[in-house]
Amino acid sequence: MKPSQEALLRAEATTVDDDAFHGVKPVEATPPFDLERLDAWLQCNVPGYQAPLTIRQFRGGQSNPTYLIETGAASFVLRRKPFGMLLPSAHAVDREFRVITALHATGFPVPRPYALCLDDGVIGTTFYVMEMVQGVVYWNALLPEASSERRARIYRAEVESLARLHNLDHAAIGLADYARPGNYFERQVLRWTKQYRASQTEHIAEVEHLIDWLPQSLPVQERVSVVHGDYRLDNIMFGLDGGVRAVLDWELSTLGDPLADFTYFLMQWALTPDGRSGLAGVDLAGLGIPAMDDVVALYCNLTGRSALPDLNWYFSYNLFRLVGILQGIAGRVRDGTAASDKARQMAARTRPLAMRAWAFAERAGARR
Repeated sequence: MKPSQEALLRAEATTVDDDAFHGVKPVEATPPFDLERLDAWLQCNVPGYQAPLTIRQFRGGQSNPTYLIETGAASFVLRRKPFGMLLPSAHAVDREFRVITALHATGFPVPRPYALCLDDGVIGTTFYVMEMVQGVVYWNALLPEASSERRARIYRAEVESLARLHNLDHAAIGLADYARPGNYFERQVLRWTKQYRASQTEHIAEVEHLIDWLPQSLPVQERVSVVHGDYRLDNIMFGLDGGVRAVLDWELSTLGDPLADFTYFLMQWALTPDGRSGLAGVDLAGLGIPAMDDVVALYCNLTGRSALPDLNWYFSYNLFRLVGILQGIAGRVRDGTAASDKARQMAARTRPLAMRAWAFAERAGARR
C-alpha cells in the first residue's frame, strides 16, 4: 500500500534543517491562555472543529506566536499577537487575515482562512485561525536535502508565485484601500526608522547614516501591487513536486512597489552562505540553483518588464528594513516579551547587518 502524499511530506519534513526554528514544541506546563475559552470559541467559529483539542507551538517565528491545534478530526493553525506592550502597527494579524482571505478567493496558494477574533477576552489578544497545510518548509537556501532537479523546480516555483502575486489586480480583489497612497519606499523608510527608534538599544553609526541617506535617494515607483513584505524560502511551503503549496506569514504585507519583494528575494544571491539565506560564491550551476541573471530574466518575462534598475539601493534598503525588524526583536528581549528562544541570537545580528546595508549604500553612491 502506497503512503499518502501527506505522509510522504511529513517524512521529508523530518530531514529538513532540524534546528531551533523547525517543527513544534509543547506549550508551557501552564498554557499562555485559557484553553477552555479558546475551545468554546473554536466550536462556535471554526467549521470542522471538534473538541477536545491538543495544542503545540511552532518553533519558528520571531513576531507572532503560532500554534498547531489538533483534534481527532482535523488540524488548524492559530496565529496571535504577542502579549505585552507592542510597537504601533506591528504584529498586525488582522491584516494578515484580511489579505489571505482576499488571496484565497483568487486561488493564490495561501492557507484557507477560517476566523478572526478581535475579542481580547478569549485568549488575551487578537488572533486568527487558518488551515493547516501539509508540505515542506526549507530553512537553508542551498537546499542540501534536495536533488539538483528539485532545487531548480523550487526556485522557479518561488519566482512564478511571486510574479503571480504581483500581477493580481489588488482593487478587483477588494484590497484597494489596503495601504495609504504615495511612494512605497518613502513610507517604508519612515516606518522602519520609527520602529528602530522605538526599540533602539544602542547607537549604530551605520544606521544613522542610512536614516539620513535613504529618504534623499528614493527610486521612482512605477507599479503598485500587493507585496508580501517578507517573501523568502522559509515563509513558503512546498509540495512533493517542488511547487508552492502555501505562502505564509503575511504580517508585513501591504500595497507597494513590487520591486521591494523581488529585490528582497534576490538578496540571497548577494549574501554569503550562513546556513540560512546566502548563495554568493556558491557553485550554483552544480547545485541546480539558477543564477541571479536567470531569476531576473524569468521574473521580468512573467511580469512584463524589460529590465531592472541598479540593485544596490534596493539591497541597502532591504537590509535596513531587516535591521529595523531585528532591533524590534532586541527591544522585545530587553522588555522580556520575545517569542523565540533564539531571539537573543537574532538581535545580535543587528549591527553586522547595518554595516552590510551601508556597504550597499556606498555602492549606490552614498557618502558619509
